[in-house]
Amino acid sequence: MTVNERLFVAGLVQHFDRAINSRDRQEAIEILRRVALSNASAGDTVDAVLADPGGYGYPRSS
Repeated sequence: MTVNERLFVAGLVQHFDRAINSRDRQEAIEILRRVALSNASAGDTVDAVLADPGGYGYPRSS
């Protein structure tokens, strides 16, 4: 199951989106941990999204 699928099934998509849009790295990691990502995987995923939000469908930071 993809990360997005895990977030959807858990009802956490909006929470994750909010954390990313507010650039709250720790909150985003905690949300991913709730869908069974390891600390390392969650951190890597969040760092990748925050480094290039537009590449993941989020507004680019200004």
